[in-house]
Amino acid sequence: MGSERLLASLRAAVEAAPDDVELRLHLAELLQEAGQPEEAVREAAQVLVRDPQNARALRLVAGKQDAGQPPVEQESADDVLSQLDAQLADIVPPMFADAAQEPDHSAYDTEPAGVRLADVGGMEDVKARLEAAFLAPLRNPQLRQLYGKSLQGGLLLYGPPGCGKTFIARALAGELDASFLLVSLADVLDMFVGQSERNLRDVFELARRSRPCVIFLDEIDAIGQKRSQMRNSAARGTVNQLLSEMDGLADNNEGVFVLGATNHPWDVDVALRRPGRFDRTVLVLPPDEPAREAILRYHLRGRPIANIDLAKLVERTDGYSGADLAHVCETAAEQALLDSARSGTVRMIEMHDLEAAVSEVQPSIGPWLQTAKNVAQFANQDGSYDELLAYLRKRRLA
Repeated sequence: MGSERLLASLRAAVEAAPDDVELRLHLAELLQEAGQPEEAVREAAQVLVRDPQNARALRLVAGKQDAGQPPVEQESADDVLSQLDAQLADIVPPMFADAAQEPDHSAYDTEPAGVRLADVGGMEDVKARLEAAFLAPLRNPQLRQLYGKSLQGGLLLYGPPGCGKTFIARALAGELDASFLLVSLADVLDMFVGQSERNLRDVFELARRSRPCVIFLDEIDAIGQKRSQMRNSAARGTVNQLLSEMDGLADNNEGVFVLGATNHPWDVDVALRRPGRFDRTVLVLPPDEPAREAILRYHLRGRPIANIDLAKLVERTDGYSGADLAHVCETAAEQALLDSARSGTVRMIEMHDLEAAVSEVQPSIGPWLQTAKNVAQFANQDGSYDELLAYLRKRRLA
């Protein structure tokens, strides 16, 4: 009983001073003598966390070895630690991650596209550009071979926020019967030097294994920002790695289609806009009338609605983005829900709810249009933004 009281006192002392190595060692040795080897090993393992080369702790841990094995004194501390890794894994967590381990691909993976261009309402000009850039060559392999048209390359989708660039990219992947790999800024950028470049390399390696595959790089202006605007070399290295992967210097990119989306194409590095990279651009504008009707129908489906004049709504929402239209439907539904909660009687979402929502929700693309206007008027020497300038003039904004 005296031994148990002593062990209890030592445990309390160790709990009060967990970093006292000598005290913890004394407790471990007494536990070993008292026939409690498992607890002794646990205490010795905690000593090794604080003092990895402690010979007394190593001897205690090695006491669990089978008979006939050489004593610890005949082995180096590193050898003993290597042998005991499996034993200690369940007792203390590893202090350092293995730098040589395989990259974790759980952050990104390919998926079926799930939609096709027929699911995109309106936007016939955009669809025609996509047909010329990707779909026609793919559907006509003999003509592609005759004219030497490659199945690799990049397409840059740009335009105001919330206008469906991601949905269009996914629909294009569906038309190509290709897997879809959505890559965001968070999937690529890393705080550790060199890791962002490795992340990009892993993305392209995964796409090559899954070809045909569409890589969709969202916020490409953040990943591929102009290097002249960057102050640190690590960020410039990410752009260099993207250039290398798109050129296919180490691997063949045939069957790998790279799509980028940005609200600010003028911030994308000029090297990314050269032939063979993002050499084709498509302006994705706010939805036209057929697209607005399709978007409104989509966001009103499954909701209790009555007497909705959809044509009137389409007319009143000219200049609204797809995200704005979704917000209009959500606001109208919210108003009907609040009225129903106050009155205790459930009512339908009616036209006056949607009209009130349209008055409340203003188009969100105004700031983007102002910036785009300045670029199209004063930084369009090579004609890259002629289509944008024509749109602004049509709306009498330029």
